[in-house]
Amino acid sequence: MNILVINCGSSSLKYQLINMKNEEVLAKGLVERIGIEGSRIKHDTIGKERYIIEEPMKDHKKALELVLNAIVDEEHGAISSLDEIKAVGHRVVHGGEEFSDSVIINDLVMKALEKNVELAPLHNPPNITGINACKELMPNTPMVAVFDTAFHQTIPAENYIYALPYEYYEKYRIRRYGFHGTSHKYVSQRAAIILDKNIDDLKIVTCHLGNGSSVTAVDGGKSIDTSMGFTPLEGLAMGTRCGDIDPAIIPFIMEKEKMSLEEVNRVLNKESGVLGISGVSSDFRDLDDADEQGNERATLALQVFANDVKKYIASYAALMGGIDVLVFTAGVGENSPSMRERICEGLEFLGISLDKELNNVRGEETIVSDDSSKVKVMVIPTNEELVIARDTNELVNKR
Repeated sequence: MNILVINCGSSSLKYQLINMKNEEVLAKGLVERIGIEGSRIKHDTIGKERYIIEEPMKDHKKALELVLNAIVDEEHGAISSLDEIKAVGHRVVHGGEEFSDSVIINDLVMKALEKNVELAPLHNPPNITGINACKELMPNTPMVAVFDTAFHQTIPAENYIYALPYEYYEKYRIRRYGFHGTSHKYVSQRAAIILDKNIDDLKIVTCHLGNGSSVTAVDGGKSIDTSMGFTPLEGLAMGTRCGDIDPAIIPFIMEKEKMSLEEVNRVLNKESGVLGISGVSSDFRDLDDADEQGNERATLALQVFANDVKKYIASYAALMGGIDVLVFTAGVGENSPSMRERICEGLEFLGISLDKELNNVRGEETIVSDDSSKVKVMVIPTNEELVIARDTNELVNKR
């Protein structure tokens, strides 16, 4: 069975075609600048040269049409007919409280997704657009929604409720939802497999570190707390997001800078984080370069980020009553030995001890703790597309 995985952004689209017999990627690609001048597709079929398509794409429907054509293209494609695609799995950022697991898409699901737009106004609309475009182009193919928030629906009330008047939760469902759930789910399950342990017996802290970052406490295979909250703005200082701050700062800045709500929201989401501290970049590679050149604000930004992660690891170890495994994943987590070292430094009291030689690795699935470490410290490249494909395959086969 071939599963097509779709991940729609506001002006971009990532996709993978996966053969579920052996979980082999047959083709993958990236569509850029949808609805903007200079639209193009970078399409890779395994075993063939990259295929670049430069053609105007006014909307996601046109982009998906070209993607499907590339997948079945006689010269550049991976399959001969769209009939060979048995189902499409869609990444959806926000499922609210309605969805604690992936679900086959029907009219009721679509209504729920529309309802949750107010919870994720930047993310859910393009997700919905991609689903609708796929339904038009492939009307007889089952569609499945896989939610970033679903893995975190096991978080108990005492960890997801905010200390606000309870009526705001009752009326508006203001609570911690968490994000990156597909990634946290994959790497925690993968860690148990690598270690040949039953995940039910493990206390795992997973660190998804990239431009957007979050840390999750996974106890017995279930998420019991996570750093992102009602929106992806809460938690760690990130590439451009401020993370945890005193909420009183917001009206203070608005008054001093004569800012509107929209303007201050832009500052918190787009101009803060390590970019705001350093004044250099939101890209951690640029910050590493600036740090090596003696840029004190870049050094400060890196240390603020490392300390944020460190504090969440320690607090989650306390919440679970211990920690057996620490996992690093995503762009920074997988590819920055120096950041992993910054984070783990000072956590020896938890039984965390890195092997500097083993830690000198990028993008590989491996253990980087030394023999004395009571906690297994691991690098596990995330594979959200595979989780989406697996969930889609399982649901479609149950029908």
